[in-house]
Amino acid sequence: MFGLEIASMAGAAFIVASLLFVLSLAGLSRHESAKNGLTYGIVGMAVALAATVVAVVDFNLDTDNEIAIVLMLLAIGIGAVIGLWRARIVEMTGMPELIAALHSFVGLAAVLIGWNGHLEGSHYELDSLNNIHEAEVAIGIFIGAVTFTGSIVANLKLSAKIKSAPLMLPGKNLTNVGSLVAFALLTVLYVGTDAHVDGSADVLLAVLTALALGLGWHLVASIGGGDMPVVVSMLNSYSGWAAAASGFLLGNDLLIVTGALVGSSGAYLSYIMCKAMNRSFISVIAGGFGIEAPAGDGPDYGEHREVSAEEAAEMLAHAGSVVITPGYGMAVAQAQYPVAELTAKLRAKGVEVRFGIHPVAGRLPGHMNVLLAEAKVPYDIVLEMDEINDDFPSTDVVLVIGANDTVNPAAAEDPSSPIAGMPVLEVWNAHHVIVFKRSMAPGYAGVQNPLFFRDNSQMLFGDAKERVEDIIRALA
Repeated sequence: MFGLEIASMAGAAFIVASLLFVLSLAGLSRHESAKNGLTYGIVGMAVALAATVVAVVDFNLDTDNEIAIVLMLLAIGIGAVIGLWRARIVEMTGMPELIAALHSFVGLAAVLIGWNGHLEGSHYELDSLNNIHEAEVAIGIFIGAVTFTGSIVANLKLSAKIKSAPLMLPGKNLTNVGSLVAFALLTVLYVGTDAHVDGSADVLLAVLTALALGLGWHLVASIGGGDMPVVVSMLNSYSGWAAAASGFLLGNDLLIVTGALVGSSGAYLSYIMCKAMNRSFISVIAGGFGIEAPAGDGPDYGEHREVSAEEAAEMLAHAGSVVITPGYGMAVAQAQYPVAELTAKLRAKGVEVRFGIHPVAGRLPGHMNVLLAEAKVPYDIVLEMDEINDDFPSTDVVLVIGANDTVNPAAAEDPSSPIAGMPVLEVWNAHHVIVFKRSMAPGYAGVQNPLFFRDNSQMLFGDAKERVEDIIRALA
């Protein structure tokens, strides 16, 4: 009787946690409510974890399996310590690769749960239900394995441990399609094989797992560095579906709901980003939109011009309108705080200051928005690309702080460019453009930027944080 009460309480707690997760997603959709959304998510996960622990402890006490309780609590403790440690030491610039690593853990968990479901077997009286169970095992392992290796490759690319250029194997699209066909055939064979007669089912599932691991690696390796923000979002979706598949295997309704929320929201975010980048959503899923940057040094755009911090300060002081377009370089330099201070100073002088945010600025969706919110930049002056692009012709000065590919005119003007067709911030239409960079090196996509050589563009070299601080001192 007590066990039934525990199960009922756990079910009620799962419903509460599911509602909190929905509120969390709703809150995270807007700047103003993002903090509350995060709080809802934390509370929801705490409720879900507590209810799961109580239910598992009650079950194992009934079966006199105290060792399982100790192992579970030990695993939770180790995971909590590692999570707190990583969250404490990670820089904002390292957040994308950390998220990719976390996605890999979800994928690995789905693979392990799937194999556990296979080894335990199904014990339904109806063969159709046993077949459904085995299909769940195969699908869960496949999605989890693709997520696992794909996320590892994303982590390595984002942390610059491997080259960001796309892997261009001959017949890569045929390889991907062939892998999916092979997965379908292996699943049918696995479901139709009696796992307890001989070891053939083990072999089939092992081959399916190896196939999925290879496919996940190839999908993400085939995607270039400039498109990695979309990849991170897509892997987030994959991890959600992997969690949902695990929920079916474990009979856990909350895991199914949570996985579906993460999977669908990640897929929708990826779709929005693909539209913003003029990319095919299907191509993202298939890992087929990586384009190799052309070999050589590229066209000769002429000589660039440099500007000093003092000259930049004078231009800003006499400007009527200023637009700041941040990129990953601002995150690397931790320049968001002096940028916020510069914004406040210019607005105090009567200068209209706004921010233009590209959908994939940085290495993570919303990366720049988080940095600016962290520095207390007012939400109402932070605008998306579509909201700011038409205003550049009437803008006096644009400050490009650490952005590169997202302000590259080659995307709009050079059909042969690897980033051709990608909508960008059209900063070159402003009267004056000041580009903050450490050097003349190309961006993450490996493409040279003709903006740096335009007549209305000037380069301000050095650490972005130090150069912005120099401008602030010159304005005083």
